[in-house]
Amino acid sequence: MESILLSLAFLACPLGMGLMMWFMAKGMRKSSAPAQPPHHASVEQLREEHRRLGEELERLDDRPAFPAAAGGA
Repeated sequence: MESILLSLAFLACPLGMGLMMWFMAKGMRKSSAPAQPPHHASVEQLREEHRRLGEELERLDDRPAFPAAAGGA
């Protein structure tokens, strides 16, 4: 009886690890489908977004990196 319990304890770790790997692989197969965009944006919409993001980048580049240092404190 003691040898059976010892054998079960010895096999618990590798069996548990194998089960975890199997479940993780099963989950990866489900989520590996290529992501489809929810809708197709028109070229004009993409150009407008590009322009807006360019303006936002310029605005962020113009502000001081450390506001406290810019105030002369």
